Amino acid sequence: MQFKKLIWLGVCSMILATSNTYAEKSSAEAATESRLERGKRLLTAIDGEAGQAVVDSLQEIAPDFSNYLFEYPFGDIYARPGLDLASREKVTIAALAAMGNAQPQLKVHIAAALNVGVKPQEIVEIMIQMSVYAGFPAALNGLKATQEVFKAKNISLPKQP
Repeated sequence: MQFKKLIWLGVCSMILATSNTYAEKSSAEAATESRLERGKRLLTAIDGEAGQAVVDSLQEIAPDFSNYLFEYPFGDIYARPGLDLASREKVTIAALAAMGNAQPQLKVHIAAALNVGVKPQEIVEIMIQMSVYAGFPAALNGLKATQEVFKAKNISLPKQP
């Protein structure tokens, strides 16, 4: 447990040098928007079809869980001031890679990071950084997930000498 706390400290210190916050709506509009509405808007903006596919997959087994997914992570946490969406996605992919047991979610958030402006090389560097704080297996698995997402999106990195 202590090791995971150290991982989080390393991840957060690596990422938290950010500036802008995500504010698509005016504060007056945001004040009248429900957690569910705000969460749906942000999930769509961040994950697009991939986020909706996750929600759709829950309808048969736990439809209420999709509301929780909209409201808490996206309606509450992602909507907070202090970090822009790109920074939030960097932290998320670092945490998911460090966990080592969330490959489907990691792939969704790698794609989301690309959707909100994170550069492919930045994602690769985050995975390399994870080798220090989460170990080589976590970094290797993160790089594999990254490679799969890049391949699906036809993203290629320049060859390094």
